[in-house]
Amino acid sequence: MEPERMDVTVVGSVNIDLVASVDELPRPGETVSATGYAEFLGGKGSNQAIAAARLGRRVAFVGLTGDDPDAAEVRAAMRGEGIDLRHLGAQPQTPTGRAMVQVDSAAENSIVVVAGANGCLSARHVEAAGPTVAEAAVVVAQLEVPLDAVLAAARAARGSFVLNPAPAQALPAEILDLVDVLVVNEIEYEAVTGRPLPPDPATLAAELAADTAISGSVVVTVGERGAFVWDGAELSHVTAPRVAVVDTTGAGDTFIGALADALSRGEDLVASARWAAHAGAVSVGSLGATTGMPRPEAVRASLARAAEPLGSPPPGP
Repeated sequence: MEPERMDVTVVGSVNIDLVASVDELPRPGETVSATGYAEFLGGKGSNQAIAAARLGRRVAFVGLTGDDPDAAEVRAAMRGEGIDLRHLGAQPQTPTGRAMVQVDSAAENSIVVVAGANGCLSARHVEAAGPTVAEAAVVVAQLEVPLDAVLAAARAARGSFVLNPAPAQALPAEILDLVDVLVVNEIEYEAVTGRPLPPDPATLAAELAADTAISGSVVVTVGERGAFVWDGAELSHVTAPRVAVVDTTGAGDTFIGALADALSRGEDLVASARWAAHAGAVSVGSLGATTGMPRPEAVRASLARAAEPLGSPPPGP
């Protein structure tokens, strides 16, 4: 029997997040006491996969856990979200990835990522996933796994290839040439383009129009200000709603998962970014990267409160 075609396939990282709440983030050499502690499923790849799955999409994941006890916890959590794990492998004698997260009373965070098994993901693992990558409507990748795995995903994707170059770094031309939608924040924009994000949207539009290294569309997320969307010819600004913030840790990943969700449903890039901005805003109301990731009804409610158009309503829960 042919495998079910995926709406979204994510090639990327999966971690256990160790989250300490503090009044203030420690300065260099300073020790502070935590006001709380919790452990959550994390990793940019699994976060983005969960965000898309929560919004009702058929999602598959290509990645690696370790062979430690945490691997079973990771798999159970992702399976509970309905994510297809046929291509989530286990790397022998290697720990599952970790992220050590500190969140202060103003909801700012500091994160240190330990790659673990994520650092062993290769082009061979991606190629073994075959149609799960090739036939997905949208393929999503980040940079918490090696570049050769990302390049393999870009080459295999027949649908839209969405890349979030995080952690921020310069990208080889062979990857940039294959990206359909590049999603960056201010730091990532500078790492990829070699220039700081300009404060003036007109200057940003002119820069992107003149940039011959980037052939696809670009979405620049700018926190509470929303996002700028470059479709190759025009720059649009998508606003984000004002919300009470508890933890911003998973907001960017929620944005990308929601963007992939909307793109897989055939929405245009601006409508997809608007949907994603509201999903990201909803997500910051809870501690932990995935805890606050919304269902579709919560995003629709946020859009309705902002009196913005929804586009076609998504199927699913």
